[in-house]
Amino acid sequence: MRLFAAVLPPADALAELGHAVDRLADSAGPRWTGRSGWHLTLAFYGDVPEATVPELEERLARAAGRSEEFRLTLHGGGHFGGRALWAGVRGDVDALRRLAERAEAAGRKAGLPGEHRRYRPHLTLARSREPFDFGAHVTALADFAGSPWTVGELALVRSDLPTSGVPGERPRYAKVGGWELSGTR
Repeated sequence: MRLFAAVLPPADALAELGHAVDRLADSAGPRWTGRSGWHLTLAFYGDVPEATVPELEERLARAAGRSEEFRLTLHGGGHFGGRALWAGVRGDVDALRRLAERAEAAGRKAGLPGEHRRYRPHLTLARSREPFDFGAHVTALADFAGSPWTVGELALVRSDLPTSGVPGERPRYAKVGGWELSGTR
């Protein structure tokens, strides 16, 4: 099963972002991500053998136990090379990076290959197969600032890729585990 570690923003934070995105999502070109799957990816594990999942979960529980709660705000936006539009974050981004490092280390220690690239916190809003000029979208998101919220959980999420071949079908995401950030271990 395809798995990744993530922070799942609360519904009210996603609703605020959704209002800002509503003004953008009618434009032709990019494929907009489904709101039910909006998340901040911490570490992508890819296809994980069923036998490895319990060890990964144990290591993620330890990572969460070493991490304290912290505050974030969804804020602004940007793009990656005309291929993806994203919303950014502000707040205790250093704590978010540490949590991402711990989640990646948990996967590595469980025997999973990691992406091993510099963590860039973001929430993907749209993707494009061909380079797309997201300039107007980034400008429209520049003034967006959501309400602060507390990150209190590290989640393990399953990603089911589209299989029907229906144009516009999106991946489906399901939380398969979650661990409280307790900062006690």
